[in-house]
Amino acid sequence: MKVAISIPDRVFQAAERISKRMRISRSQLYAQAVEAYIHSQSGDEITAQLNKVYSKTSSRPEPGVEAATLEVLRREPWE
Repeated sequence: MKVAISIPDRVFQAAERISKRMRISRSQLYAQAVEAYIHSQSGDEITAQLNKVYSKTSSRPEPGVEAATLEVLRREPWE
């Protein structure tokens, strides 16, 4: 797909240097950059979805597990 975008001159010139150094076309460089950005953002969406799921449940341990943990900690010698 062909797309027209506007970017600052300094970004364009830096991209030109990188594409020449990498020996890839400008289009390929931009496509790779956008793909990397999309990939980096997908983690935020997953985190948001997990936060939504886990916000509906308590993170506190079951009372028996909590009591047993506290008992182990009480018996542990702390120096």
